[in-house]
Amino acid sequence: MADSNAALLRSLPAVGEFLSSLAGRELCKAFGEGVIKRELRQTLDDLRHDIRTGKMTEPWPLDRLTSEVTLRARRLTQPQARQAINATGILLHTGLGRAPMCDAAIEAIRVAAGYTPLQASLESGDRSLREARVEQLLQELIGCEAATVVNNNAAATMLILNTLAAGKEVIISRGQLIEIGGSFRMTDVMAQSNAILREVGTTNRTHLRDYQAAIGGGGQTGALIHVHTSNYRVRGFASTPSVDELVALGRKHELPVIDDLGSGAIVPLSPWGISDEPLVKDSLAAGSDVICFSGDKLICGPQAGIICGRKTIIERIRKNPYARMFRVCKLTLAGLEATLLEFINNTYRENIPFYRMLSRDITALDQEARTLAVALAKIDGLSAEVAADLAYVGSGSIPDEGLPTRVVRLRHGSIPAGELARGFRMGIPSVFGRLADRELVIDLRTLREGEVAQVAAAAIQVCSE
Repeated sequence: MADSNAALLRSLPAVGEFLSSLAGRELCKAFGEGVIKRELRQTLDDLRHDIRTGKMTEPWPLDRLTSEVTLRARRLTQPQARQAINATGILLHTGLGRAPMCDAAIEAIRVAAGYTPLQASLESGDRSLREARVEQLLQELIGCEAATVVNNNAAATMLILNTLAAGKEVIISRGQLIEIGGSFRMTDVMAQSNAILREVGTTNRTHLRDYQAAIGGGGQTGALIHVHTSNYRVRGFASTPSVDELVALGRKHELPVIDDLGSGAIVPLSPWGISDEPLVKDSLAAGSDVICFSGDKLICGPQAGIICGRKTIIERIRKNPYARMFRVCKLTLAGLEATLLEFINNTYRENIPFYRMLSRDITALDQEARTLAVALAKIDGLSAEVAADLAYVGSGSIPDEGLPTRVVRLRHGSIPAGELARGFRMGIPSVFGRLADRELVIDLRTLREGEVAQVAAAAIQVCSE
């Protein structure tokens, strides 16, 4: 074993040897010498590891090594290598970047990549507020007094708590101590803000009197917070005070009320047959002092945390040193402005991909699924069956309600479903389906224009290798 491993290790070319070969020179010309050196070294390191662990038992010919380095270089340097086709049925897929942005946002980001009047007044030429246009659009759209933007909603929550309640207690229902993706917990965010967590009630039931009893004298209470449990639901014998009730209690004790809405719905979802998420404008109408929500979920813009509410509070938040640490770049602001304009113009149903996906007719999805299944069934060894299924919004929104959809279920005679899925993911562009019952499932609701043909082409490539 040791002798065979040693022989395999010796069969690997040196970096300089490969770069000086015809294949190496052509790759350097196509991708740049620095890129090829990097990818070649990583490939050789991986091969050495496979040899030492027994995964590699035969030498790699030069053409196979060249193909592997080429693929890695393409993934690093070519924009199309960063494209993913979402066939999972999860419309806002966190692993795939959540909401695909509308064309207007993409164009706005392209223009803003150059010089842009980010913080310069066109009238006076003086320094201006960088999020002024976003604030104006939100004032028009949801009726807030003021608004600001940070890099995500967790940062928004932390910044609000630190501004309003550092060193003081913030009262929250135990049923709202959420954990968001990546194991980030509300308790941890509150601790980092230097606010003191004061839990009240139980997991399933919290009463207004629980908040009332927890409010301490001498200014020890800093705020009341309501957190929308957007990524789970508690059913049955469960209740918690409404935002309206918390606002009334907060006014009575001169305490600010914070509403963390998470996914950030600014339009109803019921027209598509699913339950509405709490609307930002409704929380404002209820009297919440400050509200925060995501910009890249139901709003479908770039990643951002939007904070809106009373002007006096927003001004305090802007002056907090953390505000600069968490602020967003010009590209985020440009994309967010363009996305908000689609809602103001009431063109979001047609122009924002997420809302187009929600609106897709089940008959059209069925026809596309059958067209795809016919094409895939022509591939040797591959069976393709159309079935009814459910798609989901995703990203912590409406976790227990699905949308009717059509899927194509794939099974190969000699390729396990997991390997089939891996092959689809490794292509350019990457195709992400979902695994169920030892089959690879392709969901038509989350495919975009022209992607049915790309999925068919990917299947041909995977099954011919």
